[in-house]
Amino acid sequence: MQTKGKLYLIPCPLGEDAVETIPAYAVDVLHRLTHLVAERAKTTRHFIKATNPPKPISEYQIEELNEHTPAAELEALLHPALEGHDLGILSEAGCPGVADPGAKLVELAQRRGVEVVPLVGPSSILLALMASGMNGQSFTFHGYLSAKAPADDLKRLEQLAIKHHQTHIFIETPYRNKAIIEQALRVLQPGTKFCIAADLTLATQFVQTKTIAEWRKVPPAGLDKRPVVFLMG
Repeated sequence: MQTKGKLYLIPCPLGEDAVETIPAYAVDVLHRLTHLVAERAKTTRHFIKATNPPKPISEYQIEELNEHTPAAELEALLHPALEGHDLGILSEAGCPGVADPGAKLVELAQRRGVEVVPLVGPSSILLALMASGMNGQSFTFHGYLSAKAPADDLKRLEQLAIKHHQTHIFIETPYRNKAIIEQALRVLQPGTKFCIAADLTLATQFVQTKTIAEWRKVPPAGLDKRPVVFLMG
């Protein structure tokens, strides 16, 4: 019986000029691999180049897996591992498989008996929770709120936070940051804690937790087009 390769979950920096946040052992694995699956090949090549690889970028065989990839193509993406080659998967930023389409390939690897090896790296979700001062014993990550009714989602999460004493975490596309913050300041209760964590691990990092009443006095500015994690508790 042919030995199967492993599927390595390789972390990426949360922004440019932050390659130092990736552990050396993860970079060593990346340098050793030839077969990769990435959300965007262009971004992955840029990341690999920043790690000073021992071989030309052209030797990496990079296939793309994103939210539009048909389920029928997953088998082909996993094929190198099924043929005995170690395979790496990279997200657009942070940890693959978490708020990331790479989870689909990980699920298939588990079903096909391919060993999955997660490597340590920056997770914006956990970093934001760590820095928020909110409840880290009980928390829920919700991904994106409804684009059609974000105010309803915000109020629903607030009620869950009150009822279960939980921290609720969500993200938004950067161009909608301002709109989400305005909605939160309008519909949430004055005593609700609200954390804004932007540009985590970068030189421009901003993390502040305040009550809604405090945010209303001095609303945050300059968060357009920046990756932000929001927390409510």
